[in-house]
Amino acid sequence: MKYEVQYSKEFRKGLKKLKNDKNSLNLVRNIIKKLANNEILESKYKDHKLIGKYAGFRECHIKPDLLLIYKKENNASSGQLPALILVCIAIGSHSDLF
Repeated sequence: MKYEVQYSKEFRKGLKKLKNDKNSLNLVRNIIKKLANNEILESKYKDHKLIGKYAGFRECHIKPDLLLIYKKENNASSGQLPALILVCIAIGSHSDLF
């Protein structure tokens, strides 16, 4: 099943910083597309769960110092629509995010 993609304000701000980096923007689009299609990311993206402030979220490395923090939500059991949501929380470097 495909996830509906939603973007947080923080994510949109981080994405604006990449507006002149077409290569990074293409990588971000491709990763989000894979996540929305519920594909498993290749190991090179180092997808993993987060702890602490971001407990319950996941992070993947689009580039060595370009990270995407996201969360997948399944509302199917509650009857809410859309049932599957991919929320892009933040994007940026390690120093930007942590």
